[in-house]
Parts: sequence; C-alpha cells; structure tokens
Amino acid sequence: MTKRDIPKRARELGVQFVRLQFNDIHGVTKNVAIPSKELDVALDGNVVFDGSCIEGFVRFEEADMYLMPDPATFAVLPTAPGAPVEARLMCDVKNPDGSPFEGCPRSTLRRALDEAVALGYGVRAAAELEFFLFETPAGGGSPVATTDTGSYFDLSPMDRGDLARRDAALALEEMGIRVSATHHEVSPGQHEIDLAVTDLLALADGVATARVVVKTIAARHGLNATFMPKPLLHRDGSGLHVSQFFTAGDGANAFLTAGALANLSEIGLAYVGGLLAHARGFTAITNPTVNSYKRLVPGYDAPSFVTWSQRAKSSLVRVPDERGGAVRVELRSPDPSCNPYLAFACILKAGLDGVRRKLVPGDPVDLNVSTLPEDERSDLGIDQLPASLQEAIVALDADAVTRAALGDHSYHRFREAKLSEWESYRTQVTPWELDAYLTL
Repeated sequence: MTKRDIPKRARELGVQFVRLQFNDIHGVTKNVAIPSKELDVALDGNVVFDGSCIEGFVRFEEADMYLMPDPATFAVLPTAPGAPVEARLMCDVKNPDGSPFEGCPRSTLRRALDEAVALGYGVRAAAELEFFLFETPAGGGSPVATTDTGSYFDLSPMDRGDLARRDAALALEEMGIRVSATHHEVSPGQHEIDLAVTDLLALADGVATARVVVKTIAARHGLNATFMPKPLLHRDGSGLHVSQFFTAGDGANAFLTAGALANLSEIGLAYVGGLLAHARGFTAITNPTVNSYKRLVPGYDAPSFVTWSQRAKSSLVRVPDERGGAVRVELRSPDPSCNPYLAFACILKAGLDGVRRKLVPGDPVDLNVSTLPEDERSDLGIDQLPASLQEAIVALDADAVTRAALGDHSYHRFREAKLSEWESYRTQVTPWELDAYLTL
C-alpha cells in the first residue's frame, strides 16, 4: 500500500489505534500508539518522541526524534476477541531536520542494503526462528517448567505449545508475513517458525514482529515464550539461522553456478569467505547476551568454530543441497535475542567485503570439528568463535568492517551497554559457585 491508501484501509478494517513501532539498540520493540484519526499526521513523519528515554539513542539535550512510518509494513495486529482493532506500522527514526538518525537500527540495515544495490545486487533471505514455550509459573514455581516432552518434528496436536505455535504462525500470515514451515524442535518445550524468503529489510521486520506475536499468542494459551538463547542446562539452545543469496539485475540467483563446488558461483564463494573472515567480529552483534555464549559450545548443533560445510550441522556456515537449481548460504550462529536489523547489517557487510576482496573460503569441512584435537584444528587454520561476551566485544573492537556497518554512534552505544552487562554478570555470585566453593 501507498501512504494515501492506509487511512482508507484502516477505516475499512475498523482500526481504532495504530502502533508506530521501532527498535532500540538491543532490538527491543518500542512503540507510540495513536488514534487512527491521526494517521495522516503520522504518515507525514510528524509524530515526535523523547529519544533520550530509549537506550542507545540520544542525550537529554538532543531528545526530540521523529518517526517516519513505512507504508509497506501496515498490518492489523492479532487482537483478542472483543478488543479494539489495532494495526502497526514499522518506522524509521529521523532527526528533527528530517535526516536519518544514525542510531536507528532500521536505517543501519538500509545503508548496508544500499551498498549491495550499488554493486548491482538484490538481497534475499529467510530465517528459522527458534524459541521455548514454558508453563506460566504459579506460587513460586519454576519459570522453565514444561509438560512438553517432544523432540524434532513430533506431532502433539493436543499440546498447548503446538496449538500456540500454530496460532502464532496463522497470525503472522494474516499480517502478511509468509511462514514456510513450523515444527517442534529438539528440546522439550522448544519450537521453530520458519519465515519464508523475502528481501532482507522485510525479513528483519518479520523477525521483530514474530517475537512480539509469539509472546502475545503464547500468553493467550497460558504459556510464556522466551527467545533466551540457552534457558536449559544440557539441552540445545535456540538459534536464528539466516539463509541468504543475491539476485542479479535479471532476477537470477547470483550465488548459483551449477556443477561448481557446492553449486556456488565465485560471488557466492567470496560471500562465504567474507562471513568466515568477519565471524568473530560480528558475533557480539549476532549473539549479544551473556547467555548467548552458553549456546555456542561443542556438543550441540550450534557452531563454536569458524568453518563452512555442505553437510555438517555444527558448521558456522552451511550451503545445503537445494532442489530446482537453488542455492543459499546459511549462517547458523545468530540467536533470537539479537537486534535483527543490526545483525543483518553486519552479516551483509561481512559478505560484501568478501565479494569486493574476492575472498576464498577454502575447502568445506564436512566433519564435527569439535572432536578434532586442538593441534589438528590449528593445522587446518580453524578459528574458534568467541567464548564469552567480553571476548566478543574485543573481537568487535578489532573488526573495522563490522564497526563501519554499525556506524560510530551505534558501535559506541552498543559497546558501552554490553560492557556494562558483562561487568554486572562478572561480579555476581551464582548458586553454582556457592555449591562448589562454600564448604572449601
């Protein structure tokens, strides 16, 4: 829809309120809600909010920020029966003079996409969003309790988790976000919703929307949804696998050369090379919490080493065989706690750097690297992903490409916030420490 279509469509649908949504530096969805009669004002970019109240935005003396809605993102929200009808618009954040705010995550991704367009490419992507559904605790009960004992692809049509996942997928479809599949994941209480191939900005909007929708629908089923990467000990964590490819001017898949190694063109191979070269640098963005690094450990499907493969599920980058002459590059390290706009911008910039520099990723490693002795991994030149948030911040500091993807404003604000988070975690005395050391 165009800007002119939206007020008319809102009236036809009986929309009473519109939520103007945007994301802070952590990827948390924020909003300013307006009555639908104020849509014309909002669509002209005249809704102001206090940017000094949003972490990672501006200082007190620079408080006024403006929201510019993207008409393509108009959608009716999954409203409870009998409640007022609400819609949403995703917004870019603007400075008072109308210029893009450097710290707006959506604008950060737009800048990276502009670079791809300048090289003659469109960017298409899909995502696998994993999450857990736990029982709502009562009377001080465990926050991670679940009656779900399912594993991969189990069919449990009477399970509340299965019903909540179905309803969330239907709600996303009704909002115009195409879902390609849903299924139970490997751990009890763990689920996955796959978002279909679309352009990269729309995918980031889709991930941000899906996290809100899943939490909303889960609550209606008496469940708590969490996108925490590793909520359960000795169980697989939740990932956000991102599959990507470029399209050329004629719409053809620019990553495809049939019969070549993994059916990848030189551009596709160079893109893989860029991801591998900058993996350590962008990990702080794609895996932004202390808890993220309890998922990136050997022994589970999540990657912990910087390798690429066609078959090994534990590889950082995988290029699976696709029917019909298609090919995609799948990055498996990100987790669903990330800011999707910043994460996708950094991933894309890493791949573009590989394309510009014609980086060669080396031979694929189709085995479980974590089982190799350390000296063999060293001989193969295999790096390990950062093992902690602190180590990831150090790697970010050393990666000029990732820093450029973020821009100075977001880089410094993100770094400050995450170092503060790490310091808070580092100084905690945990139950594990009391159990291990109190009686020494």
